[in-house]
Amino acid sequence: MAEPIFDRLALIGIGLIGSSVARIARAQGDIARFVVANARTEATLARVAELGIADLCEIDPARAVEGADCVMLCAPVGAYAALAAAIGPHLAPGAIVTDVGSTKQSVIRDVGPHLPEGVHFVPGHPMAGTEFSGPDAGFVELFQGRWCLLTPPPGTDTDAVARVQSLWERCGAMVGVMDPAHHDRVVAIVSHLPHLIAFTICGTADDLADETRQEVLQFAASGFRDFTRIAASDPVMWRDVFLNNREALLEMLARFTEDAQAMARAVRWGDAAYIEDKVLRGRKIRQALIDLHQA
Repeated sequence: MAEPIFDRLALIGIGLIGSSVARIARAQGDIARFVVANARTEATLARVAELGIADLCEIDPARAVEGADCVMLCAPVGAYAALAAAIGPHLAPGAIVTDVGSTKQSVIRDVGPHLPEGVHFVPGHPMAGTEFSGPDAGFVELFQGRWCLLTPPPGTDTDAVARVQSLWERCGAMVGVMDPAHHDRVVAIVSHLPHLIAFTICGTADDLADETRQEVLQFAASGFRDFTRIAASDPVMWRDVFLNNREALLEMLARFTEDAQAMARAVRWGDAAYIEDKVLRGRKIRQALIDLHQA
């Protein structure tokens, strides 16, 4: 077995992503020798203790990071600024701080100023997940064959980036490095906009008259069921994602709205060729995902 990358890993937040990392660290032994779990409530930490996925449970984030050579922020991105302010004075010299948030410019904005000199900051985004949350939701295969994107600010220590990359590779992920602004535009279309649409469609269905609404639920076809799976995701996490990637998300929403209006015109005026072309392009996108083993 390979030597562990870190001596002490502190997971600040122990939901789907954090608990999956904890499980992998426990199962493989090559991520960290000692894992500390932090959560907002004693009830969550009690469940972590029952699951046996961490060596220590600590309710105070400042105490959780003491002596850690790697700190991973796994909370909703809206909580990052307060968490960074709380842990900053307690970080060990030379420690690496990373995260799993879905927005990267906001993370750099909210976390960076609170980190002391000599602490390395390597923002990350594992692009893997399910609609479930909490410490029971994690599993060791979550990152297998998925991408993790790192967005280190200019001048970040290269060894720190390499160690975070190794962590994710040992979790089974493929790792890419990307500019933070470019990352936020990419995920706005591949992740954030689809979630926004799913939440909106389910909200529209919920607002229908009672009789029609019952029929929607009773006879839901696979397309609507797929939207409900996405819409079951954690509301606090997605609220924070939408608000912290506002500009890129609104840009992609505007482009989508224009395309949706064009499709509506094609349906209204019977433009069969336009409709068929859109459907065929959708099929090509799906086949490309299958070919890349990302479906």
